Parts: sequence; C-alpha cells; structure tokens
Amino acid sequence: MRDPSEPAIRLFSYGTLQQADVQRANFGRLLAGEADAVTGYRLSSVAIDDPDVVAESGSAVHPILVPTGHAADLVTGTVFLITRAELEAADDYETDAYVRVEVTLVSGGQAWAYVAPAADPSDGSSTL
Repeated sequence: MRDPSEPAIRLFSYGTLQQADVQRANFGRLLAGEADAVTGYRLSSVAIDDPDVVAESGSAVHPILVPTGHAADLVTGTVFLITRAELEAADDYETDAYVRVEVTLVSGGQAWAYVAPAADPSDGSSTL
C-alpha cells in the first residue's frame, strides 16, 4: 500500500502496466487507478527483447505511444498514483524502447508516461 505521507506520483499507463501480474511483479501490489487519456499521441507496437519483461507480461509485443502532435489523436488508459520507489521500479521494467516523459492528461492533470523516443532526423533513424 502507498504511504499516504509520501507525495503521490501520477503514472499514465495504456499497456502492460495495467495488468495485475505485471503490477504484482514490479510493485508488490495491485494499483488503484482512474481512466484518463492523452492527446497528441497514437498507439503503435514495439518488439520486446527482454526475456524477463516478456515473461511478466506474457507478450513479446507491447503497445507504445508515438507522438504525433495532433490534438485529434487520443489514447485512453489509466492513471495510477504511485511512490517514487514504484516509479523507479516502472523505469526498470520498461525497456530501452521507451523513454519516460511528462504528459498532459485530458482531465487537465500531468502524469509520467512511457513513450517512443523521438527520432533524430539527422541520423535517418525512426522510432518504429
């Protein structure tokens, strides 16, 4: 259970961090959350090569948020209130395919979310 004296950190999840088994494995508890959404992103998928993450989630392909900058693009998910230690555990769980950024929620609040890294146009690479 989260210590109520510790400031709550908001984490927006649209994928495997919503799964009960993944939460138990990474946080040692089930997280309570509320439905919300982000705009300016679209949902895509990414191959996961970390065998521990694949075993916990049950899938080698995970969803990933890709920034579009278009307000009409909307991705729904869940906002969880977590501790600093739980945020660090989420950082450890998410592979190098993701970067953690602060996003604005449709509800008006801010939350951390794991998204695709921005492509560097100078190197000709792409996030997907």
